[in-house]
Amino acid sequence: MAADSEPESEVFEITDFTTASEWERFISKVEEVLNDWKLIGNSLGKPLEKGIFTSGTWEEKSDEISFADFRFSVTHHYLIQESTDKEGKDEESEDAIPQSMQDLLCMNNDFPPRAHCLVRWYGLREFVVIAPAAHGDAVLSESKCNLLLSSVSIALGNTGCQVPLFVQIHHKWRRMYVGECQGPGVRTDFEMVHLRKVPNQYTHLSGLLDIFKSKIGCPLTPLPPVSIAIRFTYVLQDWQQYFWPQQPPDIDALVGGEVGGLEFGKLPFGACEDPISELHLATTWPHLTEGIIVDNDVYSDLDPIQAPHWSVRVRKADNPQCLLGDFVTEFLKICRRKESTDEILGRSTFEEEGREVADITHALSKLTEPAPVPIHKLSVSNMVHTAKKKIRKHRGEESPLNNDVLNTILLFLFPDAASEKLFDGTTSTDNNNPPSEGEDYTLYNQFKSAPSDSLTYKLALCLCMINFYHGGLKGVAHLWQEFVLEMRFRWENNFLIPGLASGPPDLRCCLLHQKLQMLNCCIERKQARDEGKKPSPSDNVTNTYPGNTGKAGGQLGMDHLRDTEKEKGEMGKSWDSWSDSEEEFFECLSDTEELKGNGQETGKKGGPKETANLKPEGRLHQHGKLTLLHNGEPLYIPVTQEPAPMTEDLLEEQSEVLAKLGTSAEGAHLRARMQSACLLSDMESFKAANPGCFLEDFVRWYSPRDYIEEEVTDEKGNVILKGELSARMKIPSNMWVEAWETAKPIPARRQRRLFDDTREAEKVLHYLAMQKPADLARHLLPCVIHAAVLKVKEEECLENISSVKKIIKQIIAHSSKVLHFPNPEDKKLEEIILQITNVEAIIARARSLKAKFGTEKCEQEEKEDLERFVSCLLEQPEVSVTGAGRGHAGRIIHKLFVNAQRAAAVALPEEDVKRPGCPEERRQNSVSDFPPPAGRELILRATVPRPAPYSKALPQRMYSVLTKEDFRLAGAFSSDTSFF
Repeated sequence: MAADSEPESEVFEITDFTTASEWERFISKVEEVLNDWKLIGNSLGKPLEKGIFTSGTWEEKSDEISFADFRFSVTHHYLIQESTDKEGKDEESEDAIPQSMQDLLCMNNDFPPRAHCLVRWYGLREFVVIAPAAHGDAVLSESKCNLLLSSVSIALGNTGCQVPLFVQIHHKWRRMYVGECQGPGVRTDFEMVHLRKVPNQYTHLSGLLDIFKSKIGCPLTPLPPVSIAIRFTYVLQDWQQYFWPQQPPDIDALVGGEVGGLEFGKLPFGACEDPISELHLATTWPHLTEGIIVDNDVYSDLDPIQAPHWSVRVRKADNPQCLLGDFVTEFLKICRRKESTDEILGRSTFEEEGREVADITHALSKLTEPAPVPIHKLSVSNMVHTAKKKIRKHRGEESPLNNDVLNTILLFLFPDAASEKLFDGTTSTDNNNPPSEGEDYTLYNQFKSAPSDSLTYKLALCLCMINFYHGGLKGVAHLWQEFVLEMRFRWENNFLIPGLASGPPDLRCCLLHQKLQMLNCCIERKQARDEGKKPSPSDNVTNTYPGNTGKAGGQLGMDHLRDTEKEKGEMGKSWDSWSDSEEEFFECLSDTEELKGNGQETGKKGGPKETANLKPEGRLHQHGKLTLLHNGEPLYIPVTQEPAPMTEDLLEEQSEVLAKLGTSAEGAHLRARMQSACLLSDMESFKAANPGCFLEDFVRWYSPRDYIEEEVTDEKGNVILKGELSARMKIPSNMWVEAWETAKPIPARRQRRLFDDTREAEKVLHYLAMQKPADLARHLLPCVIHAAVLKVKEEECLENISSVKKIIKQIIAHSSKVLHFPNPEDKKLEEIILQITNVEAIIARARSLKAKFGTEKCEQEEKEDLERFVSCLLEQPEVSVTGAGRGHAGRIIHKLFVNAQRAAAVALPEEDVKRPGCPEERRQNSVSDFPPPAGRELILRATVPRPAPYSKALPQRMYSVLTKEDFRLAGAFSSDTSFF
């Protein structure tokens, strides 16, 4: 059995050599990718235009492949170009060398300012790169590099792809690539050398020419001429005699009086440091041949002043500190704070009033005390600073805000406080600036902020400045408390708040602005009511709100108590009790007798016969056409109450309450009654103005569509108009009919107020007092962003930078979307602020460059050229200098370098002692107009037959770059694979 099993074991040990190895699978995957991307065959494009590498559009496609468990990413980089018409050229193109080999010799795009490193080194318009997929992975060993290069070579040969294929080796930061390009009978090898230390013999042209020639190894004795392109880059870091023009804001001047309070209405602008850190001058010799120029270790013809082409780029400072950006960022930080105003400042501002409310034992004596006589003539200090004494009692002498700063701000916010007109009783909501209809003014609609001449907007700017310069969060809390106390003072003394448009709250503005407008509405109503009363002894009896500036807390408690009772009772009332109750708040009458006479009549529920005896009251004017249906009297339009103004949070609250009533019959009825408070008031006014009227009369005036008139022929044959109520008015238990039956003939001035200004004002004041600094910052942030955008627009107008105009439009569009939501995300707000800061930095750079190039000191023609040059520097990666060193900009740049070199020469003697080197070299450096070049780049080209004299002449290219700590040679050497 043992003997039989031996042949069987040999059979099972047979190795199948047809199975694909990992290496073969990898090559197959590379081929598959090249086929998928249709990179097979030769596709000749147009000759490359000058500057196309920078101005054209580059695209890339990526895929992922693996060699065993090692992942590689394959990326195809290509310049988008118009397709060329190749019909009729097929025969010629069969033997043509690949496109990339032709591009090696193209001189139109040497040293592109912005491109992939392989584009800069080899001048390629299309190539494929295979690199390790993971960021930390690298191909380090020589055997692995060779294996990858072999794989590339096989894949190119198998597919017929003529696009260069590179493999990235070593660590990624070294940017080391090896690659290959294959065509019909030709091949180009891309090789690279990267060293830290530069060998001395290769620091100049002659040494690099030796390398190039030895690498080509041309068998021809008279070597074809080598074409040379050279670029030296000089760096200017020391801006002598050009100080950064931005002055930091003078904090003392804000309080000193010479600048005045208006400084608080302005945002700072500009960079605190020079936003331009370096200027790079590239001097280029684009077309040289070997014998024309000498550049060796002893002597060089390459003088930058004589270079035919100059180009400049500026290096921007990394994240320069910008004042406007910092201002807004610091304000945004308040939004994240959790503390309340009381926690920040100590004990409550309103403690004093709180004690008065709590002291119930003296409540009766306070009620019976005669009311203090109101003083109409108040001083400015009283007006603006009444309530501050209360705060200082609790807080001690130290307060976060300096007294002078606080006074300046309050007078800036309330300019009417300085005017004596206010205290003569002539109040107005006159804004300092009349509202303009310009695009900038209406920006608040999009941002949901507030108009730029409003009190809310000014308050936002003041809080922003306080937060940055005067006390931070404590200063913000202090100013807010002063502001709330000022609001209460104005409410209690009937002084309108300045800087707010009259009328109901504008729902396009932020909620805080709406609240202040609501408070103004309350003050207006209260003023109108007080002015409507005649001075008579009955005033003291009927006036339910005498006002006491020192003791607001007690009154607040009484009002609140009365209002809460009233609200409790309102929800479950029947129609009979809807308009009349014990807690009802009537407007005050000037004639007590009239009150008695008509008050008795209003209790009656009789029909027109009884009410016809009433004296008509509250008439506005006679209606032009209509008469009462039953007695033919003229129909009078009554004086009605205006509907209650509402802020958006109240509207939302009301809609929630109405929605919670549900869809049941009872809920619907209750909802209808709640919504018809205004209707009932108008019915009562109408009945008072038109004694003996009926519901039909009211409907004809109030809702004409619900009274249908038809032409009818009567018994005598006359055509007459016959009218009746519409179908919806005839529905049983109709709300209008119920309300009409309940309504009593009461003129508007004696009705319960639809808008209880006392209650609403106290609500607003309570709302303001409860705001934490974080809530306040959230409310006012749209105003601050609005102000920042306006500031940026204003500054841009002075500089006129087209790219900035586009960015500002984008900021406005972005902010409009973000700020319309009630609670925008912090991340989105930070994005907006970053955009604003970027624009500020661009404008600061423009100013820095204008100062350095002295655009203001030039003649008109030169000034225009320089300004154009400066704007190009901001927008383009690299700008050509017209006339090179002899042009106007060139002369200025030359002078900048000369000044920097002289300044450096003054500092040299002390260091010279320690520095090695011959005296001649040191002397030569010290007087030179330019420093040694920071970078030297050379491109050597030739068309040479390789490897044999009878081979096809093919393009050869070598690029070298030499910097202080870096030396790189990138060569592309082509050889003939058919005749070698």
